[in-house]
Amino acid sequence: MNKKAQLELYFWLFTIVVVIAVLLPMITRLPDYPFFFANTVFVIVAITMTRYLFLLKHTFLAKQQRLKVIVFFLFIPLVFYMVQELNYFQTFLDEQGPEAIVGALPLSSQDNMLTYIRSEIILFGVASIISTVALGFRLLISVWRLRNRGKV
Repeated sequence: MNKKAQLELYFWLFTIVVVIAVLLPMITRLPDYPFFFANTVFVIVAITMTRYLFLLKHTFLAKQQRLKVIVFFLFIPLVFYMVQELNYFQTFLDEQGPEAIVGALPLSSQDNMLTYIRSEIILFGVASIISTVALGFRLLISVWRLRNRGKV
């Protein structure tokens, strides 16, 4: 197994561990958590895109010119999806109230869990949107650099 594939595997294992650690409170205490999929996407995208943003030359994308352009155009619907899900979360809280999410918990732990959920969704949601947009521009710059200068 070459070094790039090994590094990629280690980072994906790290990402899986972080996803489980972040979502474990909701998995164990809120069985009907309505934002599980979107939350998982936010965490995975935030970690992966940030990693690719800073370590692009150590990834499989480094020399793949066409794939970088294709990925750039795939980022457009991904960003729209993430913005929509972040907006849906905020709208859900405004319209349904926090009880719709944490109402099954004892009163003493509802505030803490709601603060945790709101903080981590906003953190990873905004981080995933910003890192995806930034990585898109980074990929286009990388295509230009590789074509004109010969380096990533």
